[in-house]
Amino acid sequence: MKLSRGRCRLRYLLAKAKMTQAELSRRTEYSPQQISNWVNNREPMSYDAAATVSYALGCQMEDLYELMLLP
Repeated sequence: MKLSRGRCRLRYLLAKAKMTQAELSRRTEYSPQQISNWVNNREPMSYDAAATVSYALGCQMEDLYELMLLP
């Protein structure tokens, strides 16, 4: 059994936290463009970025992405 990273859940988590992408950018010091890239699944977060973003959102790193079970 293997798990694979699926879609980024950042859009949902931002809405749940009532936070904008701009606010997350200010809190994490990642550029607004970088936040947008993650939200729109254009590129995955690094481990360090995921740790920083999850801390800013008050969630677990595992919450940032859907997990898919591979055969």
